[in-house]
Amino acid sequence: MAPPTNMSWTFTLSGIPELGGNQQWFAPPLCALYVTAFLGNCTILFLIRTERGLHQPMFLLLAMLPVTDVGVSLTTLPTMLGIFCFNHHEIYSELCLTQMYFLHTFAAMESGVLVAMAVDRLVAICAPLRYASVLTNSAVGRMGLVIVARGVCVVLPVPLLTRRFPFCKTRVLSHSYCLHQDVIRLACADTTVNSVYGLVAVLLTKGVDSMFILISYGLILRAVINMRANDARLKAFSTCVAHMCAVLLFYIPLIGLSVLHRVGTHASPLLAIVMADVYLLLPPVVNPVIYSVNTKQIRHKMTRLFRRRRVGVPANGIAVVKV
Repeated sequence: MAPPTNMSWTFTLSGIPELGGNQQWFAPPLCALYVTAFLGNCTILFLIRTERGLHQPMFLLLAMLPVTDVGVSLTTLPTMLGIFCFNHHEIYSELCLTQMYFLHTFAAMESGVLVAMAVDRLVAICAPLRYASVLTNSAVGRMGLVIVARGVCVVLPVPLLTRRFPFCKTRVLSHSYCLHQDVIRLACADTTVNSVYGLVAVLLTKGVDSMFILISYGLILRAVINMRANDARLKAFSTCVAHMCAVLLFYIPLIGLSVLHRVGTHASPLLAIVMADVYLLLPPVVNPVIYSVNTKQIRHKMTRLFRRRRVGVPANGIAVVKV
């Protein structure tokens, strides 16, 4: 007989099984990744918040990306540090479902932000004369509200549907955090509804988003090729490089992980673990580097920020270098 569904289950998170009892060896690089991600994304947010010259639609959209990256990092931080720093692998079902909800919600929001950024570049390059009238700060605010509402509403049924399942099999998850496709495979009940809704949710968010991104950058590429001035072509191309890097960094591991969970039954478990960790840990670390290097305004503001921290200006107006 299946156990009652209202019981509080305890799941076991795997970490990296290949490390055996030496999980703590992964703690230093993991902590370094989290610290780098928080510092980099918070620096981008601080610059956009404090520099009035960056209060423009392009940079307001850019500010949404660090918010989602920090959200993903904060969601996975407790269980990742618990496993690799304190060798704590247990998580209650309620906490697991909560982590699963916020993790998938922030991922859906990040996908929506990447679409909004692609649309921003499409209007700026293909219809520059209409950019100021189409993409205003208020329009960006409405886009942000739609992105948040879509992520919250589309993902909300996932934990509610999962909560009703009994788990009478081994309750050992494959990753260091709770993913929907990883949890439902342990249920001793018919998971067809969850699988179908999960697929629909992915298609409504990341599927539709990737299609719009491909169309947008296809139109951008055609417009860039047709530009007559080499300087304008180079500027437009360099502006889009950062966005394309962020898109590829988000979608390639995501697609690979989805394929592995659905058809990669004979693949090495380590491959799925590495793919999931890359999908969740690498974008928050690399995105601030991409935008600070490829976006001239961000690069200049960041240089001024660090110079300001090293140089003090006393009352007599003579700059003194701090050592």
